[in-house]
Amino acid sequence: MDDTQLAAQVAQGDERAFLTLYDRYASHVYALTMRILRDPNLAEEATQDTFLKLWSRARLYLSERGSLPVWLLTIARRTALDRLRLEARRPTLSTGEDPEELWQTIPDENTTPEESRWHSMQFAVQSLSAEHRMVLELAYYQGLSQTEIAETLNWPLGTVKTRLRAAMEQLRREWGEK
Repeated sequence: MDDTQLAAQVAQGDERAFLTLYDRYASHVYALTMRILRDPNLAEEATQDTFLKLWSRARLYLSERGSLPVWLLTIARRTALDRLRLEARRPTLSTGEDPEELWQTIPDENTTPEESRWHSMQFAVQSLSAEHRMVLELAYYQGLSQTEIAETLNWPLGTVKTRLRAAMEQLRREWGEK
């Protein structure tokens, strides 16, 4: 059964459909929340919150606006950033030399094309320059605005905007080729 059908069943209160989606995407959600929060307990809580939101808001999912995994990871990102703000914590920047072990939490056995695509994101991000990775990390994983990024890095706002736009364009090209 595909994700759209499962989401429709979850909206009707089908627990089996919910558990199927949980089994499919819990590792993805956890990997993202762990990347943002850098605390296993907080990441587990954010993952649970994300799936509670799926359970209560499945009727809001519209397949014509995007795939279910993207919708779910958007919820996870917002949930993790809200938790981060609530905790008034900011994770440290990665140096780019770290072995992105959090991406490795996505299971390899029985890999589906969708999982392979998400796994390839690691390689696309690593292909970016250090400056581009840094602005993406600050914007996406830490939820900083462009103005906050400029203040954090002590860069002019125009430089931040240009580098963020260039990073997103390069990432789209790199990831789109995979």
